[in-house]
Amino acid sequence: MRNQILKYAKEKYQSDPEYLWKNTPDACILRHSENQKWYALMMEISPDKLGLSGNNPIQIMNLKCDPLMLGSFLQMPGYFRAYHMNKNHWMTVLLDGSIKENQLFQLLDMSYQLTTS
Repeated sequence: MRNQILKYAKEKYQSDPEYLWKNTPDACILRHSENQKWYALMMEISPDKLGLSGNNPIQIMNLKCDPLMLGSFLQMPGYFRAYHMNKNHWMTVLLDGSIKENQLFQLLDMSYQLTTS
């Protein structure tokens, strides 16, 4: 799923992933070229960080979300309050197939719009 999202961001927004942290080489951000604001963060975390069970790392993406819509998303499988970001304006989504690809693209579009100057 990660590769499809990165391809979509490149084609639609001309965004290339940026790898900012040496200690987490798989973590990347997507940001606007004109204002440098992030609109997505993709990383691998331990499931317990989201209150899930299991030992194997999971792929997630953090996206900006309209606070009025956040509660609705959190009622559905695969959506969580943001890991490691503002929990009122960002959410975490699983990249495990529980959220359909087209929905992930729509969420990425929403995050992009919310972070536009």
